[in-house]
Amino acid sequence: MSDKPPLLVIAGPTGVGKTAAAVALAARLPIEVVSADSRQVYRGMDVATGKPTADELRAVRHHLVDVVDPDDRYDAARFARDARAAIDAIRQRGRLPAVVGGTGLYIRALLRGLDPATPADPAFRAELAEVAAREGRAALHGRLAAQEPALARRLHPNDHVRIIRALELVRAGSPAGEAQTRWREGDAEWDVVYVGLTLDRARLDDRLRRRAQRMVAAGLEDEVRGLLARGYVPTLPAMQGLGYREFVRVVQERLDVEEARRLMQRDTLRYARRQWTWFAREPELQWIDVEAAEAAGGVAAAIEARLKQEGRIG
Repeated sequence: MSDKPPLLVIAGPTGVGKTAAAVALAARLPIEVVSADSRQVYRGMDVATGKPTADELRAVRHHLVDVVDPDDRYDAARFARDARAAIDAIRQRGRLPAVVGGTGLYIRALLRGLDPATPADPAFRAELAEVAAREGRAALHGRLAAQEPALARRLHPNDHVRIIRALELVRAGSPAGEAQTRWREGDAEWDVVYVGLTLDRARLDDRLRRRAQRMVAAGLEDEVRGLLARGYVPTLPAMQGLGYREFVRVVQERLDVEEARRLMQRDTLRYARRQWTWFAREPELQWIDVEAAEAAGGVAAAIEARLKQEGRIG
């Protein structure tokens, strides 16, 4: 049994049931959740971010949900600082911290740390903006494909923010596309139990399509309209999230609702596949099939059993 304090991590693709599993686990163990979701941090962005419901928030305390405004900068380094503070506070209350979410870079930054990031280059970004205005955004993706084809294949041509950042990193001679992480084995702060939830892909695809439909029906267009009315511009990273970028175009009358819903569904499925790929590379992660475990209750029982078997809890 390790002398380091235990830390539970529950990860996996969007819509797989991570929050439901955490709620079920909270009925078994004294846990508090630290959300590892790059979209749930934003106040006023509720419909398309999959935030915990009011009942879920009552069932288990959540941290790092609704902590910044949509025009605030929030990144992996800031998450790691905030999450570490939340974990320390949870431990002081004698409870088990559970990091729950699908933003793999946030989780990796917390567990392994981040190398110093290449700073932004305002002049180069202005140059790229001129190229996009003159030739279209697809030209930037083409430029990236010519320099880093493998990276370009991982980025959607419309993912303007990440394409610009990738070009910036390539120009600076840094490894492109993602913040670089370093292992901190031997100096890790916690004894980590890292669990990934998975589901048959066809079943998850169907679940995600239906969830997108519910989000549209729940008033996504009205929420986006309100955000724009409060001055949050479409180019903000927060407004580039799934659902928001499509319905900005609906509000601007550049896209009809049905086409926006279709694009939202398509891009959500693509995002889930990227998450699977990311977490499959995590050497410490052990998968639990949600269907085989018979939904959230079974997942919670499996996690509790693993924590006890490995001596993380009594």
